Amino acid sequence: MQGLIAILGGKRSSGKVSVWYAGAQSGNIGGPLVKVQRLKEFFPESRLNFTHAYLLSNCPYLPMWALKWLKWRRIPIVLNQNGVFYPAWFDGDYKQKNSEMAKAWQLADYVFYQSNFCKSSAEKFLGKRSGPGEVLFNAVDLEHFKPDPARKNTRPILLHTGKLTRHMLYRVEALLRGFSLALMKGLDAELRIAGWMDGFVFTRLTQLVKELDLGERVSFLGPYDQRVAPSLYSSADAYVTLTFNDACPSSVIEALACGLPVLHSASGGVPELVTEKAGVGLPVENGYDRIDVPSIDLIADGLAEILNDLPVRQAAARERAVEAFDIKNWVGRHSAIFEQLSARR
Repeated sequence: MQGLIAILGGKRSSGKVSVWYAGAQSGNIGGPLVKVQRLKEFFPESRLNFTHAYLLSNCPYLPMWALKWLKWRRIPIVLNQNGVFYPAWFDGDYKQKNSEMAKAWQLADYVFYQSNFCKSSAEKFLGKRSGPGEVLFNAVDLEHFKPDPARKNTRPILLHTGKLTRHMLYRVEALLRGFSLALMKGLDAELRIAGWMDGFVFTRLTQLVKELDLGERVSFLGPYDQRVAPSLYSSADAYVTLTFNDACPSSVIEALACGLPVLHSASGGVPELVTEKAGVGLPVENGYDRIDVPSIDLIADGLAEILNDLPVRQAAARERAVEAFDIKNWVGRHSAIFEQLSARR
């Protein structure tokens, strides 16, 4: 279907940018869905009379012949490059999956890398590329995601969010064990875990909470979407993510925008997002062959550290978001590149 649109659609630039997202869907839940939804607010989609094709690396719907057709028609191709496939997280034929992703990577007229980590990973696994591009972090509406000035919790609240399937169980299992140890060491805090999780993960985590006697300090909030996300983040005091090699998680950016300092695995693209004052990175062995998780002792100490001098850290988190993740700048860069590519046609 998308290949047919590539053939039938497209038009000569008339000075007005019209974007086709090549099959990528939009929505309120999930990074890629939210990203496309934000783009469509500023660059509405046209499936037939488009001047530019905008592709997401994790949604490679166009075959090589369709990409080449767009090139022949001189329709600019812009690629948003996120992660790649590698053994640490993908059990299948990662080389074959990367070869599919590499088609758009090699033919795109311009590439937006979500982080320097994304750029280096693409260069490592997708082969050589000679075209232009830049690192452009994901972004949020800073008027939508912002601190709650009335936030006054009885005890500090730590927040973890995200979709949890079996292969992501490690990040919350380790967090619960570290949180239990931190409480034993005297930490007085609560932990909230929000987001969809599959049945296996929910059963395992609820069992672990019971085993560790955390029932009064840990709560599961269930799924949420972008409409309630700002209030979810701004009601907490600090954010925690132990995901290994996360490329450029919107959840971290949303947390920072709401004034939450971030405790994180010092891997992937997250260290680029979080400044020293706005977060604490827990050391892990970086690489692509296996997932590495911070030790329970490090997690426990990190939980205490991220809550230390909290007002200063919260202010630094918001400052970082204003500096680097304003959606106005993000949209501005897209607009500039769209216009630049139009001028070259």
